[in-house]
Amino acid sequence: MRPRSNYALNTCTLAMTGASGAWYGLNLLEQLIKAQQTVYLLISDAARLVIPLETGLELPTTPEEIQQLLSDRYQAAPTQLQVLGLTQWTSPLASGSAAPPAMVICPCTSGTLSAIANGFSRNLIERAAEVVLKEQHQLIIVHRETPLSVIHLENMLRLARAGALILPASPGFYHQPQTVNAVIDFIVARILDQLGIEHDLWPRWGLTPSQPPP
Repeated sequence: MRPRSNYALNTCTLAMTGASGAWYGLNLLEQLIKAQQTVYLLISDAARLVIPLETGLELPTTPEEIQQLLSDRYQAAPTQLQVLGLTQWTSPLASGSAAPPAMVICPCTSGTLSAIANGFSRNLIERAAEVVLKEQHQLIIVHRETPLSVIHLENMLRLARAGALILPASPGFYHQPQTVNAVIDFIVARILDQLGIEHDLWPRWGLTPSQPPP
C-alpha cells in the first residue's frame, strides 16, 4: 500500500512535456476536471510550442493566463485547476511534505524520462517527479517515442524499478475506433484506470457498454 499523502485522493499533478501527443494531455486534463479532481498543471517550454502545432490551441505567456484559459475551456470550478511555473520552487509539488498522491507526465519526452531516471531536478516537472518517487506515491509516465533505443529502455527499466508505471502511448484498436478522438481516448482511459477514476470513454474488453466491470 502506498503511503498516504497530505492531499485527498482527488488531487493529481499533470505535466505536459514537448513530445508529440499534446491531445493526450489535454484530453486527460478535461477528464480529470470532469471527475472533480483538483489538478496541478505543469507545461514545459517545449510543450508550449508543440500544443499549438498539434491542436491549434494558442497558450498565453503566463501561468495565470493559461490557468484562466484552460479553466474556462474545460469549465473547471474555482481553484480546481492550478497552473504552476517551471521555477515555482515554493509550490507544494517541490516538497515531500505536501506532494499530491499521484502525478502523470503526459506526454513524456525521452529527455524528461532520462532526467527523472537519473535524478536531475532542473525544473519543477523533474523535481515533482523526484518527490513522488521518493515518497512512494503514484507516478505514471506516458512516453511517446518510436523506435526506442537501449538508452530509452534502460531509463524505463530504472524508473519501473523505482516504482513508476510506464504507460506508453500505444493505443489499441480492438474497440474499432472511428475517429482520432477515439484513439486518444483509449490511452486516456487507461491512465484513468490506473488512477482509479471512473470513466465511460469506451467499453471494456468483453463487456457491452451496459455491463458493469467485474
